[in-house]
Amino acid sequence: MTIRVLVVDDSVVIRRLVVQALESDPGIEVISTAANGRLALAKVEQLRPDAVTMDIEMPELNGVEAVRELRKRGHAMPIIMFSTLTERGATATLDALSAGASDYVAKPSNVGSINESLKAVADQLIPKIRALVPGARQAPQRPAGVPARAAVGAPPAARTATPRQGARRHPVRAVVLGCSTGGPEALSRVVERLTVPLPVPMLVVQHMPAVFTRQLANRLDRLGPSSVVEAEDGQALVPGGIYIAPGDTHLEVDGKAGNLRARITHGPPVNFCRPSVDVLFRSVLERIGPDLLGVILTGMGADGKAGSGAIAEAGGTIVVQDEKTSVVWGMPGVTAQAGYAHRIVPILEIGQTISALVQASAAPQEVN
Repeated sequence: MTIRVLVVDDSVVIRRLVVQALESDPGIEVISTAANGRLALAKVEQLRPDAVTMDIEMPELNGVEAVRELRKRGHAMPIIMFSTLTERGATATLDALSAGASDYVAKPSNVGSINESLKAVADQLIPKIRALVPGARQAPQRPAGVPARAAVGAPPAARTATPRQGARRHPVRAVVLGCSTGGPEALSRVVERLTVPLPVPMLVVQHMPAVFTRQLANRLDRLGPSSVVEAEDGQALVPGGIYIAPGDTHLEVDGKAGNLRARITHGPPVNFCRPSVDVLFRSVLERIGPDLLGVILTGMGADGKAGSGAIAEAGGTIVVQDEKTSVVWGMPGVTAQAGYAHRIVPILEIGQTISALVQASAAPQEVN
């Protein structure tokens, strides 16, 4: 299928750049552009695009307000925001995600050549559009210059998964959680349903830039009784605390169960990601052993699959978000299809499931 995209930005230069980047993919057609949110509303009603790219700061009607109005009118197409990597940009982007935006990409800077900017936009935007638009995941052959990793999103094989059988109930000494596309809102649903703080620490990787993760932690901290913070190097990981990996760093741990400390590292990206879910899961498994609960929420790609497999094979428990409630069933999908997930759960039940499994008896018996 050809994906029909509306590009919304008040900058003529950025509009042209985005159009050129998108049309480098033979399966994407830019059907129109708009210079502000109000024009975007009219063009969505008229043209019914498959996806929209949306700037945030625009005259007449800004991107956040436009997203909110589009969702109010019942338009469900993916909306991808263009964000600056600043405190102000992070605030606006998180507001847009709360209003119903699907994802975001970094706005191209004025540094480097036009070709470099085109490649940067294409590398970020094309795979996200392909992952988010229903029916577009089986992409045609990608043009030269677009990395193979762009073909990510939902698993390419048959999209069925059977929960893993034969796991023992075990003490849970820490919860580790990973997410990406759609993760901020999914995390919000999880945190607000943890009605009492967990008796163990929870460590979280959300694929986000550095400024964004701090603001995400602050927002999540307001949703429930659990304390949510961006993790700091050497910080004690205490029961009831939820620790978000800082953007552009890996979150690992030192110590042992009951005396864990955060270790912030700057190793190379894993699965093209830093922070990486696999890095976190493997680090905590190494320190605690199999008394772990791993959770994978919505997200593109396969980060977390290997770490979940290591936890499951060691005797820990893995829970993944189901396909129906995931923005992109990539990370949870590949984990479930690999046979590592003991439970496949809708997002509104994830918080309750985490609480129940953490509180459950350590007596050896089958987990259904």
